[in-house]
Amino acid sequence: MTSEEVKNNVLKALDEIRPFLQSDGGDITLLGIEDNDTLVKVQLKGACVGCSVNQMTLKSGVEMTIKKYVPQIEEVINIDA
Repeated sequence: MTSEEVKNNVLKALDEIRPFLQSDGGDITLLGIEDNDTLVKVQLKGACVGCSVNQMTLKSGVEMTIKKYVPQIEEVINIDA
């Protein structure tokens, strides 16, 4: 999978999870993909920023969905604003 394909598939994964985040007043933005396309950096926004379960959302929801589209991704991290 090329870097462009990885990015496109990560964006598809974020599009899949975004409605769930938006229904709770949040959102997510892709900041970048690094370390030979194995690390995804995102930024949670809105209600997700101060939410006590945002780490669970990040790992169980976002990371799992991204890995479904791009199995080579090893980790998804949130970068605070």
